[in-house]
Amino acid sequence: MIAGPMFAGKTEELLRRVRRARLAGLRAEVFGHRLDDRGGGDRLSTHTGGGAAAHMLEHADQLLGATSEDPPDMVAVDEAQFFGTSLVPVVQQLLESGIRVEVAGLCVTYDGGPFEPLPTLMATAEEVVKLTAVCSLCGADAAFHTRLREDASDPLAATVAQIGGSESYQARCRSHRRVRGGGIR
Repeated sequence: MIAGPMFAGKTEELLRRVRRARLAGLRAEVFGHRLDDRGGGDRLSTHTGGGAAAHMLEHADQLLGATSEDPPDMVAVDEAQFFGTSLVPVVQQLLESGIRVEVAGLCVTYDGGPFEPLPTLMATAEEVVKLTAVCSLCGADAAFHTRLREDASDPLAATVAQIGGSESYQARCRSHRRVRGGGIR
C-alpha cells in the first residue's frame, strides 16, 4: 500500500516499484481508473510530468478479467480510491492467487476524512507506505490536501472524486488544513 494526500508522489513510488519488479525479471501490469484521464486513455500520469502505459478500467472486477488468462507476477493499481470498496475483495482474490499487488491512492478526502477503500486496504496490507507532500503555505510535511474552491457549475464539485491538479488542490499540513486561500509564503 502506498497512501497519502495529493502531491505526495504516490504514483511515482508505484511506478518505481513496477520498474524494480521488471528489472528483477517479473511481469508487472499497471492499472488505473478511467476517471483519471490526465495521461490520456492508456497512461498513468504523475503531477511532475512522469507516466507509464497502463490499462485504464472503470470497475474493480475488471482487474480479475484482465489478469485471469495470463496472470502477471505483479499488479500495480493507481488511484485506488476511485474503484471504491469493491476493490477490497478483488485485491484479496489476486493475492490469494499468488499475484503480488501494489496499490496506491488517496487515504484522505479533500476535507480530511478517510477515503475508502484505502483505510480498509491499509489495515490488511503487509506493508503500508504513507507519504506526505509539502504544505503549500509553510513548507512543512503535509498529510492532507484541500480543494481551493467549490464550483457549483461542476457536477463533481459536491463529491470527493473531483479530478484535478494544482489548479484545484493544494497540499496542507495539519495546522493549515482549514486555511482558505493559497500561495506559498
